[in-house]
This record gives sequence, structure tokens and C-alpha cells, in this order.
Amino acid sequence: MDVQKEMQELTRSLLHHAKLYYNEDAPEISDFEYDTLARRLRELETQHPEYASPDSPTRRVVGTVLAGFQPVAHEYPMESLQDVFSSEEAEDFFRRVQEKYPGAEFTAELKIDGLSVCLEYENGQFVRGATRGDGVTGEDVTENLRTIYDIPMQLKTEYPKLVIRGEVYMPEKVFAHLNEEREAQEQPPLANPRNAAAGSLRQLDPAVCSKRKLSIFCFNLQNSGELGFQTHAETLEYLKSIGCKVIFPYIVSDDPKALLGYIGDMGERRGDLGFGIDGIVFKVNDLSIRRTLGSTAKAPRWAVAYKYPPEEKPAVLENIEIQVGRTGVLTPNAVFRPVRLAGTTVSRATLHNEDFIRQKDIRIGDTVFLRKAGEIIPEVLSVDLDLRPADARPFVMPSFCPVCGAPAVREEGEAARRCTGAECPAQLLRSITHFASRDAMDIEGLGPAAVESLLNAGLISGVADLYHLRQDKLETLDRMGKKSAQNLLVAIEKSKENPLSRLLFALGVRHVGQKAAKTLAERYGSLDVLIAASEEEMAGIRDIGEVTAHSLRTFLDSRQGTHLVGRLREAGVRMMQPQLKRSNRLAGQTFVLTGTLVRSTRQEASARIEQMGGRVSGSVSKKTNYVVAGEDAGSKLQKAQTLGIPILTEDELDTLLSEEV
Repeated sequence: MDVQKEMQELTRSLLHHAKLYYNEDAPEISDFEYDTLARRLRELETQHPEYASPDSPTRRVVGTVLAGFQPVAHEYPMESLQDVFSSEEAEDFFRRVQEKYPGAEFTAELKIDGLSVCLEYENGQFVRGATRGDGVTGEDVTENLRTIYDIPMQLKTEYPKLVIRGEVYMPEKVFAHLNEEREAQEQPPLANPRNAAAGSLRQLDPAVCSKRKLSIFCFNLQNSGELGFQTHAETLEYLKSIGCKVIFPYIVSDDPKALLGYIGDMGERRGDLGFGIDGIVFKVNDLSIRRTLGSTAKAPRWAVAYKYPPEEKPAVLENIEIQVGRTGVLTPNAVFRPVRLAGTTVSRATLHNEDFIRQKDIRIGDTVFLRKAGEIIPEVLSVDLDLRPADARPFVMPSFCPVCGAPAVREEGEAARRCTGAECPAQLLRSITHFASRDAMDIEGLGPAAVESLLNAGLISGVADLYHLRQDKLETLDRMGKKSAQNLLVAIEKSKENPLSRLLFALGVRHVGQKAAKTLAERYGSLDVLIAASEEEMAGIRDIGEVTAHSLRTFLDSRQGTHLVGRLREAGVRMMQPQLKRSNRLAGQTFVLTGTLVRSTRQEASARIEQMGGRVSGSVSKKTNYVVAGEDAGSKLQKAQTLGIPILTEDELDTLLSEEV
């Protein structure tokens, strides 16, 4: 195969697999295989740039983080729409237009709940994209938009310039998966897909935006008058023909009854669309009428947006069930007699925690009012006390985990009650993913997707099972070939040699972070000595304290904790901390590291400073002795300069650390 054909085939294959991964959530090859193909294409493009396609997937994600977003003056104003909230108001709009232009047609389109953007193409190539901003000036988010695979980098036309308006959104499946990942990382869930899409598009690192799997619907050709089109519907069909993903389904009609019927039809279907909508947009179809009607200072006179009202319905609460999340939180969930709400059948809703239940005085048997928060998540608004039955029962949160039987505790100052089980099946995905993470046991290739595959296949039921995996079993998994299986087993075996500090952090004991794990490991030297230490003794160690000591002691004394440590010991996992030769040469001196170091990570540099008795802090103050400034140092460097604190380069730090006493 000659070079040009190979590049064309690689481009076609990568675009195909990217579409499956980003748009359909149905990958056919592993990330490693995809990266191998992409690496080969990049090599060929470097050697033969004349054959590189404008639509090359290598141009989708750039490797540098943006310093900020530049302002973009919109050539065509991105106007907002006037909202209407009833069928009568929409009908008034149709009447006003048709009184002046009898028989005028309108399009009815879904109002996507996302973020409006403008795409610019020159000779068919995507050259720039911007947010709406205030309608006159937006932000240049070109590099982030390149990561959205629904946006073609090369259109099926070479028209000199096209300006296209679209709505970036996050599919509901992607939103749900993103919140699952955030829960596993003990981060608060995102409120709704619209906010998630907006936040993703404004990430300064395009690689982060790429992982969010955003999509787009195009709904307007801004410079349609230059191309000779007569109607808006013609422009939508044109956009579709040149490769744009056009908003669907839409209708064209001059009959107000048909247009208003579209509101009801789509209201019933909105729960099955896979993406959020918050209304219907009605636009005059004839472009010449649009130009005559013009715009007010705020919005066009030729379009309105009908907004769906938040629907509320009563439902009978039949039971409250406890769900144990991946972080061990016990969440009460309401179970209702099924009701139809905002286009979907609802039978469950979260009740958040015991405080929420008590504040609203929710009891089993009550009739409650439901609404969909953000048009996605069902929520309980209130209780109809007039319909409360005599036998309605108050609900009491359990004191033990319903999944594993371990004590469920609520710590002071927290709303959540948590399972304390070290091997609780409900927390497996989160606990194993954390165990394998870079700052813990650092098992390369064992991310959330791989852990989920192992769990689904029944190959593991806890972290200790990782050390008993077999290659022949691994090779049976989807997206796991022979080489990938070998690499994973090598990484697992290598992790056995990690120091005790990494193991302590990897165990996922609440309140035992990296710093506490390192302090304890260096203080006790081995896990056996740590196990023998009393809670009072641990609490007296600097940077540990009573809360961390109690949490660790509870874990070590628990049946599940003892079992897990025993299995890891049997597997050959190291439970000792190397005793480094220490010096007190930097005792009493505080360092702050900022920016990117070239020859070592901040963690490695911090370890060297602490080995010599120095202390590393995360903030600059008058007590700071030195600030070590790497590349792209920011506000900490500026503060140090203001306070007159000595600034060290990485070379100067190396010299200081290498000096003999």
C-alpha cells in the first residue's frame, strides 16, 4: 500500500472508531489499539504533510493547555429568542405574522438544552468556533470544538465562507456516566447536562473537553442570504447534505393547530430522545419575510421559543429503599406507584439523606408531589398532609450496611451515613479503581473501564483478587488482547514492590490521604507495627489527629479490614516502608513549589526536601523560606516576589539539596 492510501485508510478507520466511541458509546477496539493507529497516522502526516486530510482525527485533540479564551466579534449577531409559556402566546405569534403575511409557513424545531456556538468554515474547512457570549462578542473555543466528533473538520463543499449556528449538548448517557465517575472519585455530582456541557466546552485543556463526549445539532445558516436560499427548511437540508448534524425532527406548516400539536407530540417523546430539550422553537420559514420583520434590540421578531413548564404530579410513596453508592454512602430512595412525568414513567427518586426526609416529614404511605429537576432527575417537592393515611410510618436510617452488614456511621458535621466495610460489594468499582490509581498502587492499564470489565466477567470480587489474575482469562475480555493482558499482569506484579505509604493510601481508608499515609508509614516502618499501635498513639502524631486515627483504627480492627490485609499479605504485597537516610540540614525551613518542574515531579522534589528535614507547604506566607519556581509559575511566585521571599530555580534547588554538610 502506498503512503497516501495508507493515510486515507488510517483516517477512515480512526474516524469510524471515534464515532463509535464518542457518539454511540460502542467501541470495537481498545484505547491502546486506537492510540497505535493514531500514532502511525501522525508519523505519516509529519513525513508527508501534503497528503494530510483536513478532517484528520489527529487534529481533534491538541496537546497544549490554553492560556485563556480570546474574544470573538460575531459577524452575524447571535440573537436570543423571545420566550412564550403557553399555547395561547404561541398562537398569538402565528396570528400576528399571518395577518401581515397570509399563508406564512413556520418551522417547529426542538429547543436543545445546551450551549449555543458559532462555527466558521472557509472553503469547506473548519477554521474557528466561538460561544454566543452576549450575542455580539463571544469566546474563541476552536480547539475545544475540534474535539467534538459531530463537527466536521471538512464539509462536502468548498464554498468560500459559511457561518453556522449550533447547540452543543451532552447526551444523557454521557451525563449519567460522568456523574458515576464523579461519585467514584467522591466529587459532587453535576446538576444537569446543560451546565455540564457549558463547563466542558470552557475547559482550558481540550483533552478534558474531549473526554466529555459532547455533541452538537446545527440549526441555522447565518449567511443564508448569500447562497440564494428562499426558506429556512432549505438551509437545514443543505446543512445536512454538506455533512452537518442537523436538528431533528422538525416540521414545516402554515396551520397553527399542527404547530401546536408538535408541542404535545414532542412533550410525550422528550424522555426517549437521549438528550435534553426545554421547549420548541417556532420560526418563520420564508427568509425574505424574516428580513422584513427584522429584530428588536433583544430578539428577532420572526421567531419565539415555547418553554415547557416544569410538570408536577402527585404519587403515592410505597416504600423507601437504601442504595449503597460506590463511596459507601447510604442513600434513601423513594419507590412510588408509577406516574408519567415530563415524557417518562417515574417510579423512583432520591431522598438524599435522613435530614431531607426529616425536614419534609416524608413517611411511607404519603402522597408526595414530584417534579423533574433540570428536566432530567425526578425530585420530591413536598408532602400532601391532607392525604396522609393513619398508618403512615416514619422512616429510620439503618445502622448497618444492607449490602455487607458492616456498621454504617454518620460522622459529626456530615449529612451522609456511610458503610465502613473494607470489602463491601457495592463499593468495589470505586475501591479497586482507587487502589490501582497512579498515586496509590500505580497499576497502569487498570482504569475504571478495565475494572468494570473484570467485575462484569466475574474475574475479581475485591482488590486482592488482582494478584491472582491469569492471562488466559484476561484475553477473553473485550478490548483486551494478548499484549494488553501481558502488560497488565506485569504492572500488577510490579505494584507488589510499592512502599507501605502507597499501600496505606490505596486501601481507601476514610481520612487517610497521601500525606497521612506517608507520615504513618515513615513513623512505624511496617504495617504490623502500625497495627499494634493504639488509637491514642496515632492521634498524637503531627498531621494525623483524632479523626484520622479513629478511622484507621476502626478499619484495622474490622473483620473486612483484617481479611483484606491478610489476603494482600498472602499475595506477596510489600508491607514495609524503606527507611531512607535522613538529614536535618534543612530542619525548620519551609519550601513552596509552584509551576512545572522539568527533571522531577513536585512529589519527588518534596520527598527530597523532607528527607533533609525541610517542610513543604502548599501556600506562601511570611514564614516561607524559599519558593521553588518551575515553568508557568503563577500567583504563588507573584506573592513570593511581593513578600521578598528568595526564589529558587529547579537547578538552584538541586544544588541546595546536593550540598554536603
